[in-house]
Amino acid sequence: MSKVPENVGCDNQECFEKNNCKRNEIAKDGSAVEVKTFGGTPEKGCGKFIAKDK
Repeated sequence: MSKVPENVGCDNQECFEKNNCKRNEIAKDGSAVEVKTFGGTPEKGCGKFIAKDK
């Protein structure tokens, strides 16, 4: 399985981790080189989570 680059954003609004994930943040602010919808659900994250900088 290949690793997803850190500059790929995610626009999944159902994901449990969306408010804590850097991928969602860069998708919203436009700095992502590509935006995908990963498979997170309201109960769990997708596994491609990157913690936001605090």
